[in-house]
This record gives sequence, structure tokens and C-alpha cells, in this order.
Amino acid sequence: MNLSHDDLDRRAAAVRMILFDVDGVLTDGRVTVNGDGSESKVFFIRDGIALVWAQRAGITVGFLSARLSPTTPHRAAQLGITLVYHGVSSKLATYERILADHGLTDADVAYMGDDVVDLAVLNRVGLATAPADCVDEVRTRVHWVTANAGGAGAARELVERILRVQGLWDGVVNAYLNEPSDSAHAR
Repeated sequence: MNLSHDDLDRRAAAVRMILFDVDGVLTDGRVTVNGDGSESKVFFIRDGIALVWAQRAGITVGFLSARLSPTTPHRAAQLGITLVYHGVSSKLATYERILADHGLTDADVAYMGDDVVDLAVLNRVGLATAPADCVDEVRTRVHWVTANAGGAGAARELVERILRVQGLWDGVVNAYLNEPSDSAHAR
């Protein structure tokens, strides 16, 4: 179902909220279970900074995961993300509650998922996306599959596309180009 660039950009222009599955989207899908029962995951730093930029640009960012994991709210807190749902039994029911709580419609939301557990939400959102290494059942049903894999830049790719289409990307870049130096403050 991959869309033309124009259709994809039209959908991206309407996005006011981006929701992400966690395992397989913000990570490579692997979980290390340590001897004490704790777990570890690897998150890609470039994905994380992109989620911060989206929020600074006024786009709400959230996590929607079926898997209950202590690393999910921890990573969200590091990024300033307060919309965190993990360990949910129904992603669709939770998604509908998020829409109602935020006064949004399907067209306002982009979602990135990688596996069949994400299909119900992907089928509803205005911009359905998946990382390059998603399962075939997802690949054939989303509007766009990123060039990057989960946990390796897929989230960054989505955020950049949305910010560029909405005319917000130059503001992100210019904030760093025009960052004041310490010497400027000392004068």
C-alpha cells in the first residue's frame, strides 16, 4: 500500500501526534535478560534526539507497546515523553482512548509498528509507517516503510520527514547553527 510521495507528504502534513511501538521500532527487537531477571535494550541515540525535536516543534510523541518493560518508561523519561502506554492488552482500545483524551482524529496521528500486534492501529492512523525490517504482514499494509531498520534510525527518518513537510526542520537545524557560545555571554 506504499503511497506516492505527494500522498505521503499530505498525510505527514496533518500529523499532530506520533506514536511508536517500542521493541522492534525504537530498538532492534532484542532484549537481554540478565541473571538477576532485569533486562537491557539498546536504543539508537539519533532516534531519541529526533523524538525530542518533534516535541520541541509542538508534535506530541508517545509510546504504545503491548510488552510491559521497565526500560520503556525509563527511556521515555529521558526524552521528556509523558505519553507512555506499555503492557497494554489491546493497542487499539488504548489508541482510541489516546485519541479521545487528546481530542484527535485518526488523520492527526502517525504510528510506527513492526509486527502483527500493530496492525489494528496501523489500519486506523492517518500515517501508518514501519521500519525496513518489519514483518511482511505489516510491510504490505502501511503507507510507508523507512529505509532504516528498527533501532537504527527508522524513528528519526519518520520524524525528519514530518518536520520537513511541515516546514519545521530548518528551525531544528538553525537552533544549533545559531546556538550562543559561552564567549558571547561573557561580553
